[in-house]
Amino acid sequence: MPRPMMARPADAGRGALLRRLLPWCLPALVLLFWGLICASGRVPPWLLPSPTDVLRTMSGYLGLSGGDSWCGQFWPDAAASLIRVGCGYGLAVATALPLGLLAGRSARVASLLSVSVNGIKAVPGISWLPLAILWLGIGFVTTMALIALAAFFPIYFSSMSGAASVPPALVASGRMLGLSRAAIFRRIVLPWAMPQITAGLRVALGFAFAYLVLGELTGVSRGVGACIMDARMNGQVDLLICGIVLIACLGAACDRLLLGLVRFLPGQVR
Repeated sequence: MPRPMMARPADAGRGALLRRLLPWCLPALVLLFWGLICASGRVPPWLLPSPTDVLRTMSGYLGLSGGDSWCGQFWPDAAASLIRVGCGYGLAVATALPLGLLAGRSARVASLLSVSVNGIKAVPGISWLPLAILWLGIGFVTTMALIALAAFFPIYFSSMSGAASVPPALVASGRMLGLSRAAIFRRIVLPWAMPQITAGLRVALGFAFAYLVLGELTGVSRGVGACIMDARMNGQVDLLICGIVLIACLGAACDRLLLGLVRFLPGQVR
């Protein structure tokens, strides 16, 4: 019988290198295309600064080099933005996750919440902004409320769908083994639903950062979104693009942190 082919170390190393480089291919192409457009002179610099100009501005905003009044302001702005995201996102998780799991396991709870949840979901998030400003004012609470509202629905529907998809045979097996309702939920329902819950948590985190910028554009004094608003008002397109890129980096870092945290929850591969 022929011996099975084993992957050579060189092949394995090339595969690992390819997996590391592949996610950066599309950003590299975008950066190359951006640089070529700027170098062609077809777009004026005040409308689309070159990658070099944006990188120079980013260096100043991060405090790595000198700059204008916004030099080194990224860190307090990022701290303010992350606190708003953390509070709003945490509020959404604390309410949407248990409600979604209950709705997925109880037809009565699902029926009770269906009209209200689906009705509010149909309203565009930006429609709540004037009312939130009127009731809550401009600042932390308004932004947190917008983030919580935006993040609520992906978590609710993903957890409800995951809990509802548990095969009845598994639940019946748990009952035959003498498991209590709490044990069935903890050892069967939650692990089965975790992949869908994780997907909903990630989508909700993206919505949280989108509505963070919306809330900070209302005139708060600190935050990366506030920096973007100030850059727009002052015509600093390089700083505006810098803020967008850094918001994307913060969102990506938080997504990786979220994935690291859910690995310790039931049903996840460790």
